[in-house]
Amino acid sequence: MQGLSINLSQQQRLSPQQIQLIKLLQIPTAELAARIEAELEENPALEEGISEERLEEMEDRETVDDLANDEMAIDDYLQDDYAGYKMAGDSYDPNEEMRERPMPTVPSAEEFLLMQIGFVITNERERIIAEQLIGSLEDDGYLRRNIESIVNDLAFTVGFETDYQEVERVLLQVQQLDPAGIGARDLQECLSIQLHRKHFADEHALQVAIRLIDQYFDEFSKKHYSQLQQKLGVDEALLKQAINIITHLNPKPGGSEAGEVAPFLQPDFIVSQSDGKLDIKLNGKNAPELRVSKSFQEMLQTYSKGDKQQKEVKEAVTFIKHKLDSASWFIQAIQQRQGTLLKTMESIVGQQYDFFLTGDESKLKPMRMKEIAEVIEMDISTVSRVVSAKSVQTDFGMYPLKYFFSEGITHESGEDFSTREVKNILRDLIAGESAGHAYSDEELEGLLAEKGFVVKRRTVAKYREQLGIPVARLRRKME
Repeated sequence: MQGLSINLSQQQRLSPQQIQLIKLLQIPTAELAARIEAELEENPALEEGISEERLEEMEDRETVDDLANDEMAIDDYLQDDYAGYKMAGDSYDPNEEMRERPMPTVPSAEEFLLMQIGFVITNERERIIAEQLIGSLEDDGYLRRNIESIVNDLAFTVGFETDYQEVERVLLQVQQLDPAGIGARDLQECLSIQLHRKHFADEHALQVAIRLIDQYFDEFSKKHYSQLQQKLGVDEALLKQAINIITHLNPKPGGSEAGEVAPFLQPDFIVSQSDGKLDIKLNGKNAPELRVSKSFQEMLQTYSKGDKQQKEVKEAVTFIKHKLDSASWFIQAIQQRQGTLLKTMESIVGQQYDFFLTGDESKLKPMRMKEIAEVIEMDISTVSRVVSAKSVQTDFGMYPLKYFFSEGITHESGEDFSTREVKNILRDLIAGESAGHAYSDEELEGLLAEKGFVVKRRTVAKYREQLGIPVARLRRKME
């Protein structure tokens, strides 16, 4: 017997504006300019610059927090509330004096990759493998040495035992480094890595380009375009657009050209101290001023006075309103990105204040993303996106934000220590071994206990492996 029934259920759905904010949170400062440039090209209602009448109002402007506003009335578009998005925390000023900033030296391509390891590698063991992989790259950025040979190299040169699966897992992390495509084993993989990391205004064309490389590389390389059209189910224009995206990729990400200069790592935050106090700033160098186009606002006003019953007028008003909405939402998303980043960094500095003041690693406290999320009253996933691929410039060097997060171990005195500090103690203990005797994990467990750290043997073994230190038997052989 058929019947009708009503069921209530709750579903959480993100609005396009919230999705846009999430994506912007993940973008580091070095890539922000390219993302903004793409939006400027896509939306004519968005402009770079700020109107003169708004320059004096920038300090007092209220920040817009709600990305899910209902459709704005026409009059709302005629107000210049989104003239710019620069915040007080932004640090870049073209007129700022630079005398206190040291001149950077230009790193080599290999040094540039090694500098980035901390952004994607979480432990010492993976770092050793990553350094071996980077050292095995050829001048054009490809890894043509097979993984089995890398495993053997590590075993014979540094007595480091690993396997194919672990090296391949670390290789995937190395392939996240810049420039995109580095560490690829062939041209197909190189192009695929770049496409999966690419931002493009026409998402449909980008997805077609990804399928061309990932699924139909053989047909693509042989230029069987008619077959590709049928298999992809696309017209000639879309196929050409996808091919155009691919032809603008870099087939040699390592840059084998003589005299080519590796790009600089740009910090997302700058923390400096003055008179014993810390100053936290966002690096706004790659974030130009944005505003909603005045001409588009005036165009909407003109069309709104016309006969709205006419199809052409109605379509024009809809198009203009859509572009103005998109421009306003994008500026709001940038505002929220900057505000969220600064709020998160302030919380991190608050937790690790002694380290940022002294640069002493022993001052680092155990800290989890959940704790920061509670302090700033945001979801832990938001903190994770803020921390991802971000760095901070301090008076003691540049650090990835992930560096400041670690679990804690309680000392017998009741004080909490970061696991990083415990690993440093473990490394010192092993470094002090006599030539004729290497400590077993059980002995290391006892030595740590003497120092007040109650750590299980299996945990000692895990820390030792993360430090890339082999077992006692292999250390004796190395002696």
